[in-house]
Amino acid sequence: MRMHGSQLRASGDPYFAHPIEVAGILTEYRLDTAAIVTALLHDVIEDTPATRDDIASLFGEEVAELVEGVTKLSRLELSAEHTRQAENLRKFILAISRDVRVLLVKLADRLHNMRTLHFIAKPAKRERIARETLEIYAPLARSIGCHRICSELEELAFAELNPSARDAIQRRLEHIRISQGRTISAVSGEVGEKLAAANLNARVYGREKQPYSIWRKLQRKSVAFSQLSDIYAFRVIVDSEEECYLALGVIHRAWPCVPERFKDYISTPKRNNYRSLHTTIVGPKGMRIEIQIRTDGMDRINEEGIAAHWRYKDTSYGFDADAAQAEGGRDPLINLRHLVQVLDHGGDAEDLVEHAKLEMFLDQVFVFTPKGKLVSLPRGAMPLDFAYAVHTDIGDRAIGAKINGALKPLRTPLANGDVVEVVTGPKAETPPDWRSLTVTGRARSAIRRHIRLGEKEESVRLGRTAIDQTFGRAGKSREGVSFRPAFDRFALATEDELFEAVGRGRIAATAVLEALFPGLKDFEREAAAARVRIEDGREARLYVRGGDSADYSLHFAGCCSPVPGDRIVGILQSDDMLAVHTIDCPRLSEFEDQEDLWRDLHWTAEAETRTLSRARVRVTAQDQPGVLGQICTLIGEARGNIVNMRMHHRQPGFFDVDVEIDVMDARHITQLMAGLRACPAVETVDRIKG
Repeated sequence: MRMHGSQLRASGDPYFAHPIEVAGILTEYRLDTAAIVTALLHDVIEDTPATRDDIASLFGEEVAELVEGVTKLSRLELSAEHTRQAENLRKFILAISRDVRVLLVKLADRLHNMRTLHFIAKPAKRERIARETLEIYAPLARSIGCHRICSELEELAFAELNPSARDAIQRRLEHIRISQGRTISAVSGEVGEKLAAANLNARVYGREKQPYSIWRKLQRKSVAFSQLSDIYAFRVIVDSEEECYLALGVIHRAWPCVPERFKDYISTPKRNNYRSLHTTIVGPKGMRIEIQIRTDGMDRINEEGIAAHWRYKDTSYGFDADAAQAEGGRDPLINLRHLVQVLDHGGDAEDLVEHAKLEMFLDQVFVFTPKGKLVSLPRGAMPLDFAYAVHTDIGDRAIGAKINGALKPLRTPLANGDVVEVVTGPKAETPPDWRSLTVTGRARSAIRRHIRLGEKEESVRLGRTAIDQTFGRAGKSREGVSFRPAFDRFALATEDELFEAVGRGRIAATAVLEALFPGLKDFEREAAAARVRIEDGREARLYVRGGDSADYSLHFAGCCSPVPGDRIVGILQSDDMLAVHTIDCPRLSEFEDQEDLWRDLHWTAEAETRTLSRARVRVTAQDQPGVLGQICTLIGEARGNIVNMRMHHRQPGFFDVDVEIDVMDARHITQLMAGLRACPAVETVDRIKG
């Protein structure tokens, strides 16, 4: 209070109220004295004349180190610019991996800032802070199991970024409360009675799914609001792990369970140490109800994450990892350790952002090595992800995979319970198209490292050839010519660096010619710039690159209409024609056994700034007056431009409409479709592929 003095927050409150609130948040998690003191002092180095030495002399070296760590994170000033955000995230992960209390203080700091976000006057600043919270801080909170903090951060950010979608979901929830409230209350009592009759000491209570969690499932699961079975879930708290399974048996005998909706996170916990039994039953009046069964200890760990096991014996991480695992869980910091491994294995900053936003955000799939070791991976992972998760050397030398004893293609998605054996060769060979066969940051960073090493030599060769051909068309030769003028002009040091830059397309061969032969005649320039005219696929060539795609004419396949952000692959149609498909296009099954036709492709930087792309969606809606107008309005509000519509399959009560929409990228079409699914009159929304 003395150091912050008369400083004020945007709300007009005295500034010292903020660190007091941050400390209050951490006391709810019963953290140690050093963490609470750090929360109180976390802004004094950055915003007041106080120094690290001042804090060390008054409060000790441990607190000084923690405050300094939080201060360094605050000074990163994460921005929306992708590369800078990526580099800052790298520093962030390295800092919090040394002492996770730094992250807990920073999460509490961000939580209070989000609670007071509405006091910030500039909408652009509010949006930047909310997006950063949703993409970085909430996933980090989830990765260490702090569900309560994660959930509140997501809701506050969602309210700022997409208030119309949040309001629509809340209206749907309010309707459910009114129409089904009594039924839901009766279910809770009936479950409790059944468990009591079986002599189980159990507490039963319900919880409503948060709007952002519903929105995320509408996006990821591609289902309508009415198909969500866990909008209301009942939590059953029992005394022991054994009673969890006894309670499950009682519930399944009383009500039919929904097939394939049972998950055992007790025997196979999530990587953030979440442990519980999940089952979905068909309850009274045909309601699908999710039930979660756990002990008090599991519930505390699930809600509070790493803070629930605080022991302070592990000096490098600030908690007793062994004690946590002895309680039946896993290392709660395993996700942060995986992020650090991406750095250790040569991953660049963008690899890290991709890993953080993808792997920590996805559901998991549990597979086994032939010796029975459990390996958890993000859902959608393929055999190469498994290989790199086991060991980098195995991934580098992988040439195939056996799944449950049968040889399978490397693009086969892994399913829960699969036994995976990696077939390895004598040396590391990494074809460029393997990038499309992975989803984890660790695998992708390792593959990219190998590809970069191989591509450098190839780029030097291509660049040298391009320069020789360009010089030859102009009647010139590089023999005996000094490259010094080109080195000075392009800030390079060697011929190989120049050849590589030309081979990668960063410098035009004609620009090198101009640098070495100033004063060229017009006919020489025209001859040097002459190139084969490509009639077909001009647009695709601007936005797609990969492998030897420069040798072909490219065109976007009409069956799946790829947009920037989709995972894509090329299929060779003729000697000089390559069709660009999305990786999940149904037509690709026609080429399953023709490996020689496949080419790895990816979007270029130009695709990120491309104005519009064409996507097609099919909407199934209730046949009511005004529904088509609602659909068009929602598409317009999501900044989509309708190009064409076609109604078909009209039947009593429902109709289908195919809509062609101009969108910016894959993320745009995903958000647009989620907005449509939130509409009460819409049953399903799917992208048309094939």
